[in-house]
Amino acid sequence: MREDVEALDIRDVTANWVNAEVLTRQIEERVKALADLSHTPLFFGRLDYLHAPGAERAEGAEGERFYIGRRHVHDANGDPMVIDWRAPVSQPFYRASKKDPLDVALRRRFGYTGGDLTAYEDEHLSDPAEAATASKLLQQEIERPRVGPMRDIVATIQPEQDEIVRAGLSGSVCVQGGPGTGKTAVGLHRVAYLLYAHRERLARTGTLVIGPNRSFLHYIEQVLPALGELEVRQATVDDLVARVEVRGADDATAAVIKGDARLAEVLRRAVRSHVTPPTEPVVVVRGSRRWRVPAYELEPIVRELLDRDIRYGAAREALPQRIAHAVLVQMERAGEAPDDRVQDAVARNTAVKAAVKAIWPPVDPAKLVLRLLSDPGFLATHAAGILDENEQKAILWPKPPRSVKSAKWSAADAVLIDEATDLVQRTHSLGHVVLDEAQDLSPMQYRAVGRRCTTGSVTVLGDLAQGTTPWATRSWREALTHLGKTDAVVEELTAGFRVPTDVITYASRLLPHIAPGLTPVASVRENPGTFEVRPVTGDAEVIAACVEALHAEGSIGLIAADARIPALTEALTEAGLAFLQPGEETTPDTRLTLVPASLAKGLEYDYVVLDDPRAVVDGEPDERTGLRRLYVALTRAVSGLTVTHTTQLPPQLAA
Repeated sequence: MREDVEALDIRDVTANWVNAEVLTRQIEERVKALADLSHTPLFFGRLDYLHAPGAERAEGAEGERFYIGRRHVHDANGDPMVIDWRAPVSQPFYRASKKDPLDVALRRRFGYTGGDLTAYEDEHLSDPAEAATASKLLQQEIERPRVGPMRDIVATIQPEQDEIVRAGLSGSVCVQGGPGTGKTAVGLHRVAYLLYAHRERLARTGTLVIGPNRSFLHYIEQVLPALGELEVRQATVDDLVARVEVRGADDATAAVIKGDARLAEVLRRAVRSHVTPPTEPVVVVRGSRRWRVPAYELEPIVRELLDRDIRYGAAREALPQRIAHAVLVQMERAGEAPDDRVQDAVARNTAVKAAVKAIWPPVDPAKLVLRLLSDPGFLATHAAGILDENEQKAILWPKPPRSVKSAKWSAADAVLIDEATDLVQRTHSLGHVVLDEAQDLSPMQYRAVGRRCTTGSVTVLGDLAQGTTPWATRSWREALTHLGKTDAVVEELTAGFRVPTDVITYASRLLPHIAPGLTPVASVRENPGTFEVRPVTGDAEVIAACVEALHAEGSIGLIAADARIPALTEALTEAGLAFLQPGEETTPDTRLTLVPASLAKGLEYDYVVLDDPRAVVDGEPDERTGLRRLYVALTRAVSGLTVTHTTQLPPQLAA
């Protein structure tokens, strides 16, 4: 298939060089999408239908067989050999069961090792004599060691996951899922499915995956290309609002206030405060005639634009046309017959431009936020009845900067500037946005994401128990309100496929203290995993635990409180152990990653050594946030967890 695309000759089918360039680029993208993936088979399953799908089920009619794979594969004649996992005919591979076989006689799963077919497993779903059994190949695939970046899960998607993946484009979905329930994979595969089902529409409107940090995005960046999808943009919230350089940081109190949704109204008032009611007439000179629009006629025009509550910039662009229309009315009364060209000329008249500048001056969003954060009087005026005096003091800069460029903007300030920018000019909306680790966003950050999908839909992924910011969301309904997606369906995934039973059971001891009411994850892993809590006397014994873990196959993560990273870096170096930073790809020679607890979210390792849980808790501004950070760190392991501690364990982990 790739060779056929590469052999295409487009010299005689393009009308001009522009068409040729576009077609050449499309061919290049198609070749990339058809790239071979090492150790990745073209198919992983087979479906034998009792009857041909879509045909009448007449007695004696023959069924049909389909091979299911990551992407569509056809032979030299164009006949399908492998069906894309996203196609409707592939859906029973994930949904069919003994109770509801969906007209499937046989489901076959294939097992591969290093790209070679090594096993297969059959389920005769329509045979009442065969009992339902758990799939060994499915378990082996789920428990396969994690080396390198995150991989796709097309061979192991479960029925409850498939329902979310194949949900329609028009509706938004929020997925609450504990550690190891596959919510990130579900979100990415949902993007792949939507691009398959609505390719033309999403090609026009665009798709975006938002992650919590660069390490996380690097970890997941190969999933969609492996499924043949190359056009999905990936970014952090900070990337989306990067209108100024972030060089500063807020304390927790200021960050919480700046992230509060009430700031949206403060900014709205501040933007609209630039509109000044007209006090002088507008006099337009055309030839020998002078046309005068008095202030009392201008005032209702301005008031009507304000009452419509449209974007500040859009109203500013409409104002000269409204004034010009008032002039044209006078011209028509005087017997003239002006047309649209005359109205446009009047709108560009110097007197009209001067009036617009005086009534509706341009607003620079960054300068507006700079003034709000550095001018107590300006802030007090527009925050009256919204922020109290102490809250206003908390967000004011003690020493106001001289300019936008010299200001040490924080990440929360950048979000405020993005909000102000949208008040002036509408933000471009995408067709679909996936927001992962959403529980950590502030209300203002939710609004920033929501602006990117006002006319599209969103898939929200997160776990309330893993919220580790002071402003972490308390409920998904609240978050969806800030996103502007109150009609989104909230789904919950509770079956754990990644974290071993012993590990998730231990970590779940924290749930009553960090997220009471959430359903604990129930691991479906047959392998209980290895788990040990080990008292140690120093860093040498922590490193020894890492060496022990390296004797097993797969990736190793040494997770520790951020403050402990320098000491552990030195200890690993002295021991001669090579290690990676979060986001760097593991290799057969270097499988150990040193992970600050603040960057562990969303990552996974076959074996985890967790250093000093008490230090992880104490590294956060409050105990609940610290316990949530610990919960995240405890649940990164796929096969085994060793908890080392020199100090006493947090009492919440007691049995």
